[in-house]
Amino acid sequence: MSDSLEHAPEHVKLAVDLIMLLEQHELDPNTILMALEIVKRDVIKQRDLGGNPTSHIPAHTS
Repeated sequence: MSDSLEHAPEHVKLAVDLIMLLEQHELDPNTILMALEIVKRDVIKQRDLGGNPTSHIPAHTS
């Protein structure tokens, strides 16, 4: 991580991580945008209910 990103706000760091992840998967931009809309609606719903946005997702166990 670059020095400037190291001191960036958390939302900027998360955005960069998400962009990198999406680029690695070489997905169609429209697919990405549709998925992000679902994620956004889910996070807003969970925020408004006072919950964790990922509380309904089972924990990954190895």
